[in-house]
Amino acid sequence: MQDSPFGPSYSVLRPVRGGNAFEETIEHLLQTIKLGIFAPSEKLPPERELAERLGVSRATLRDALGELQNAGYLEVQRGRYGGTYVSSSAVQRPTESRPLERAEVEDVLLFRGIIEPAAAALSAKAALTAAARQHLQQCLSELTSATPETYRPRDARFHIAIAELSGSASLVGAVAETRARLNDLLDRIPRLGTNLEHANEQHAEIAEAILRGDAVTAERVTVEHLEGTASLLRGFLA
Repeated sequence: MQDSPFGPSYSVLRPVRGGNAFEETIEHLLQTIKLGIFAPSEKLPPERELAERLGVSRATLRDALGELQNAGYLEVQRGRYGGTYVSSSAVQRPTESRPLERAEVEDVLLFRGIIEPAAAALSAKAALTAAARQHLQQCLSELTSATPETYRPRDARFHIAIAELSGSASLVGAVAETRARLNDLLDRIPRLGTNLEHANEQHAEIAEAILRGDAVTAERVTVEHLEGTASLLRGFLA
């Protein structure tokens, strides 16, 4: 796989489809923030590289960054370490009150149950570079030490990192989009301390299996992990 200067998670940024460049740029940047690709207080890549990744002009990107700054998602710092940073409060989103259909929940869980175990198995089979291994370990470490407020974006970032190690850009996109839908569901249920501890144990097992090239275990533990999340969502949202 090709590592980017900002780690494999940078690959989740993809060119906008055109027609509504400004709006789609906003959408793509918000997704990376909400999914924890760019975490609270983290510096964004330089404008030139972001514009190239998104396939937009730097003027369009600046307009989008300016609007996100006005909305409180980004902040600009001056001086030696200046640049555009994700706001420390960017992950604090309002609770969604839109009624849910059970079929909508089941659709997210079904699709996630197909693509994420496959991503874990493919990543375990891949010839991982040292940088890719380090990135997965870093995402796991950040997730393990996350606060309750930052846990879900760190969780999303870890799962997306697994997909990135597979080397499939399409799979990364599918996991990221599905995770965004999943987060909307998770925001409706309470965070349970015991569940988070158990989930972290499973996360460590998945990462260890991928790093030692054990595709069977990586896939199996991922399935078990997803089933636990699905049980909670069905219990609270059914």
